[in-house]
Amino acid sequence: MNGNGYVEWIVGTFVLIGVMFSFLSAVGLIRFPDVYTRAHAVSKSANLGVLCILLGTFLYFLLTEGYFSIRLLLGVFFVFLTSPVVAHMLNRAAYRSGVAMAEESVRDDLKEYLKRE
Repeated sequence: MNGNGYVEWIVGTFVLIGVMFSFLSAVGLIRFPDVYTRAHAVSKSANLGVLCILLGTFLYFLLTEGYFSIRLLLGVFFVFLTSPVVAHMLNRAAYRSGVAMAEESVRDDLKEYLKRE
């Protein structure tokens, strides 16, 4: 096996890991009981899935064709930066608009904080 074969295996592994995390994100979106746990599942695993896929694509172009793609690096950076912030803001908006938590929820730290304000 030549050098390109190893690169393709490494890139394929990154893409496969990304696809698996994205699939787990979809399963979490369907299975979890309320908006808060669903947003947590989607923001964490989909974020990691997209990052792995973009990293695999970046490595493929870098190692096989010698092309350094700043667009892919910016994509990784912006996904890593914006996804957790968006999930946090959506959860905060859902809480403030009165969306009920699941019955299985153990703690509600924000409730005490908002009472003090």
